[in-house]
Amino acid sequence: MRTAIVGGGAAGFFLAINLKEMEPRMEVVILEAGSRVLRKVRVSGGGRCNVTNTFAGVTDLAQVYPRGHRLMRRLFHTFSPEDAYQWFERHGVPLTIQPDGCVFPRSQQSQSIIDCLTDHARRLGVEVVFGQRITDLDVLVDYDYVCVTTGGNVREGCPSLFTFSIDDPALHTLMGCVVEGVTAQLAGTKFRAQGPLLITHWGVSGPCILRLSSYAARHLYEQQYRATLSVNWLSTPEAEVKAALSDAALSHPQRQVSTVNPFALPSRLWQYLLQKAGISKRWNEMTAKDLNRLANALTADTYPISGRAPFRDEFVTCGGIPLSSLNPQTLESRNRPRTYYAGEVLDIDGITGGFNFQCAWTTAYTVARSIATHSTH
Repeated sequence: MRTAIVGGGAAGFFLAINLKEMEPRMEVVILEAGSRVLRKVRVSGGGRCNVTNTFAGVTDLAQVYPRGHRLMRRLFHTFSPEDAYQWFERHGVPLTIQPDGCVFPRSQQSQSIIDCLTDHARRLGVEVVFGQRITDLDVLVDYDYVCVTTGGNVREGCPSLFTFSIDDPALHTLMGCVVEGVTAQLAGTKFRAQGPLLITHWGVSGPCILRLSSYAARHLYEQQYRATLSVNWLSTPEAEVKAALSDAALSHPQRQVSTVNPFALPSRLWQYLLQKAGISKRWNEMTAKDLNRLANALTADTYPISGRAPFRDEFVTCGGIPLSSLNPQTLESRNRPRTYYAGEVLDIDGITGGFNFQCAWTTAYTVARSIATHSTH
C-alpha cells in the first residue's frame, strides 16, 4: 500500500510520521514542490515555533478559530492540544508553557521541531521527493491514498494574520512603543480584538492587530485592505475615561496636562495623543470640550488603513477546501475517494498563539488514523 502526501510542511510531516507509526507496512512519500521542507516552522514564533497552546481561558473555539471552529471542536476528540503536547515530549522535544498559554520548545528554537519531524520521518522510512509541483491529482494514480497538505486553496484564498500599514509619519515616530490591553476595531463593523499593540515604522502590529486581521481577513481582502481602524488605547468606556480626566484636573489643577498621565500610558504615546487632541495647557484650564476631545482620542482614536504591511509577513491563509466537501470524521473528500486534506489547505484558520499549528497536528493525525484504519479493513 502506498500513500502520497502533497506538501512538505508541518501537517505533511506530522501525517507521514503518525501514519507510519500506525501502519508500518504503508509506503509513505512526501512530494514537496520546493527545495526545502518545513519553511514556515523555521520562521514561526520569531524562530522559536509556537507549537501549540494550552487553550486555557478559551471558552469557545470560535474565539481562536474564526473559520472552522465547529470541525475543530469535533476533531479535538481525536487529537487534542494535550495530545499534541504529550506527542512532542514523547518524541524527544521538551516543551515549556508561557503565562499566556503559548507552548514553545524548551530550547526556544524552531530547529528542535524541525529536527524532531525530519529525524522521525527518516527513521520510519518516509521518502521525501523535492521539485514535485502537483497541479493535478490524477497524476498520482499509482498511489492507494493521496493526502493534500499544501497551502494552496480550492476556494479563493486570502492572507490572514498580517499587520496594518498606516500612512501617519507622526505615528511612525512612536516606533517600538508597546501598549498593553488595547481594543482595536474596524469602524462600521463588528470585527474587534483586544491585546497588546505594537507601533511600528509602517503602522501597527502586535497580537491585538494580528487577531483583528484574522477575524476580518476576508472582509479586508474584499475591501482591498482599505478601512478605518478605531483604537481604544485603554479598553475602557469613554464615560469612565472622562471621569478619570476630571479627577486628574481636580487633583493637579496647576500642573501641565502633559506632565500628568493618569492612565500610565507610555509617555511618548501620551504626548502624541495630547498633540492629536490639540491639548497644551494646565489641567485647570481644561474646558468640557477639551476633556471630551481628549477622552475621544483615548477611546476612539481612528487611523485610515492603507494596506497590509509592506512585506510578506503573513503565515496563514484564509480560505481553502470547503469543509462541507469532506467527511468530518475522516477528512476524506466526498467527491474523490481515498483523497484526504489536512493543514492549511483546509478552510480553517486561527489567530496567532499556536492555534494554527494545533490545527495542523489535529487534522494530520485525523487523516493518518483514517488511512491506517481504512487500509487494514
